[in-house]
Amino acid sequence: MEGQFLRKTPKRQWLNGITKKLFKTKRRAVLVIAGVIVIPYVLFNNRGVITRIKLEHQRKEMIEKVRAADEENKRLQSYLKALDGDKKTIEKVAREKYGMARQGETVYKVKKAE
Repeated sequence: MEGQFLRKTPKRQWLNGITKKLFKTKRRAVLVIAGVIVIPYVLFNNRGVITRIKLEHQRKEMIEKVRAADEENKRLQSYLKALDGDKKTIEKVAREKYGMARQGETVYKVKKAE
């Protein structure tokens, strides 16, 4: 009665079938083993595909940062030129940044309510 309730575990025939197909001839066996060794090496070594993808992504990010820095530089250069010769820009900066006023003007500072 004890043996009545024991189930036989099914054999993994699908795995056995795959290995038989892969290792059917010596040539296939050598190719499979070489593939198992070469593919991870190509993917994961220092000059591998995954490293290449990461470096390309970093390169695109750096190019975007350089482009943004160039735009900022151009903006600052135009602002500098305006401060060099444009009297309206100089007056605007003096009023806003330094709180200066012309003679006879009264400056009112408005505090924003929080």
